[in-house]
Order: sequence, then C-alpha cells, then structure tokens
Amino acid sequence: IYGSFRRRNSVKIVVLDAASLGGDVDLSPILNLGETTVYEHVTPEEAPEIIADAEVIVYNKTKLTAQLLEHAKKLKVVCVTATGFDTVDTGYCRDHGIAVCNVPGYSTDSVAQLSVALALNLATHLREYREFVHSGAYSAGNIANKLSPCWNELTGKTWGIVGMGNIGREVARLAEAFGCEVSYYSTSGVERKEEYPTLPLVELLRSSDVVSIHCPLNDRTRSLIGAEQLALMKPSAILINVARGGIVDEAALADALNEERLRGAALDVFTSEPLRESPLYTLRDPYRLLASPHNAWSPVEAIDRLIGCIEQNIADYVARR
Repeated sequence: IYGSFRRRNSVKIVVLDAASLGGDVDLSPILNLGETTVYEHVTPEEAPEIIADAEVIVYNKTKLTAQLLEHAKKLKVVCVTATGFDTVDTGYCRDHGIAVCNVPGYSTDSVAQLSVALALNLATHLREYREFVHSGAYSAGNIANKLSPCWNELTGKTWGIVGMGNIGREVARLAEAFGCEVSYYSTSGVERKEEYPTLPLVELLRSSDVVSIHCPLNDRTRSLIGAEQLALMKPSAILINVARGGIVDEAALADALNEERLRGAALDVFTSEPLRESPLYTLRDPYRLLASPHNAWSPVEAIDRLIGCIEQNIADYVARR
C-alpha cells in the first residue's frame, strides 16, 4: 500500500497502480474526493480482495477482465488513466451498469511532439553524431566536421498517418509545419472531412517517407503492419509507432531492419510491456531502432491534465451519488 486516506461515509476509491503514473505524481485531488486507498502496484492475485468494496477504481495498466471485475460487487465507476479502453472489459461493465471513463485529449500534444522528435532523430542520425563527440573520437581527429552517415531534412518528404484522430491531426499539423506533404489512412473505415487526402493503406505505405501510427488497438488494427505491409515501404522510410503494441509485428520489423529494407523505426509501445526477450534487442545495426519505454504520454503538463480529468470524472459520480 502506498497510502490510505479515509473519510466516514464517503465514496470508496481504490487506485491500483500509482507507480505507473510516476513517483512524483500528486494524487491529492483524487485523495480529497473520498475514502481512498492507493497501491503502487497490484498483482492479479491481490486484486480481487482489494477491489471487493470499491465503488471507484482508478487504474492504468492492471487488466480489468470480467473474471476480476466479478469480485467488485459495489463497483460503479472505472477510471482509466489513459485514452484507450483495451485494458478493461467494457462489455462486462456495460452489462452491469458500471461507467467507464477515460481521459481523452490529455496527451495529444505530448505524443504528437514525441512523434516528430523520433522522426527527426532518425532522419538526422543525431544519436550517432552525439556519440561521436562524447566518445572523444571528434576531439581525437583532425577534421572539423563529420558528414557521415548522411542525414536528411523532413522538408519535402511525404508523411503518412495511420489513424486520423486527435493525435493524428496534431502530428499532421506539425509535419506540415516542417514542410511535409501529409496523407492518412482511416483504420475505422469512417469517412470524415479532413484537411488531408486519405489513401488506402497499401498506397500510403508505398508512397510515404515517414509513417506514424496513431490508432487504437482493436480487431481491425491488431497486426495491421506485418511482413507484407513492411515490404511495401521504401527502404529509405521511417516507421513510428506511438499508439499500441500489437499493431506492428515486432519480429517482422526486426527482419526488415536487419535486411536494410527499412531505414529506421521508432517504438514507444510493445506487444509485451515491459519488453523482455525480443529480436529488437539484437539488431545488426542498433541505430536503426529508436525505442522509448511507453512514456510518450507522460510529460509533467500531461500528467497534471490527466489527474485533473480523473478528479472531474470521480467528482461527477460523487455529485450524483
């Protein structure tokens, strides 16, 4: 237990995995709303007893399956500290009158900005150049600069977006500001009026210099980018996934990078998190992959917005209780 904060006759709130929100997160806005118990981390074995009396569950990564939720007989509200619902059985919640609240929009700017940062890092080979200087190789040489590996501007390149939601639109805006030509593929199949042309996935992959993924993980998008799709991309192209692990086939991606059929890839999400054994760890050229530990959503500003959204969701329930 991280902490327990109790008020008589108040709503019972359980925070299941506070550690996933960062050690410095200020949970006081949530603590002030009721009888709140905060856990840094909860195992599947511990969870049934912990949620048994909860009216409100706040969680980030714990899998709220139907089998687990059956133990929460008093549950009224599930607060997902994320934009997606893939970690909770929404069908069970709907059938049992349990409201499920997410936090849409809190990380739009942060995920979009990291997407562009990842593309820039891979396009400019910034990691290699930094290592050249910090290793002492630059000072030991007799040449005032280093011009290999060659790097590229984003200006004039084509940027294909998979999933034109809020984050996809912000990435499109930023990419356009760098002088890119933007197009997108709709993973939902719903046609909307957008500022940018829509393309079939095959055409988008063939034509794009940068492809970034910003769609939810569902039956339509699981393994959306596999060996067949990667084979369509330009050898000079960059692939970015900041959406959900499982959308990209990681073994197929490792093959494409090892065989130099893709210039580079950036991943902030993985099929299994944390990522343990994976062919991505043993690439022939590790500089072709830029990986981050599922933290595109987590700058200070975004976490403040997230906590504010959760506070409002619980306050709305308390007001109706």
